[in-house]
Amino acid sequence: MKHVVKILSLLVAVSAFWIALLQAAIIPRSHTWLLPIYFVVSLGCYGLLMVGIGLMQFPTCPREAVLLQHDITEAKDFLSANGVDVRSD
Repeated sequence: MKHVVKILSLLVAVSAFWIALLQAAIIPRSHTWLLPIYFVVSLGCYGLLMVGIGLMQFPTCPREAVLLQHDITEAKDFLSANGVDVRSD
């Protein structure tokens, strides 16, 4: 939920800045109309950066991996006992 609030507040700030630039005519209108495109591209880059950082910091859990393998073996044994073919050909 914090990320949604952060993104929405950033959207409001950029929108206010854009409207202020349109009203004040500090930069030419041809450049001002491109700001939403720049914002969308920047937001996409930010999203990719956050996904990349999340993947780099993804924790490895060897104990949980062993438990998961045990659960998989248990489930295969249970399904085989009930007549379900679980071979991985």
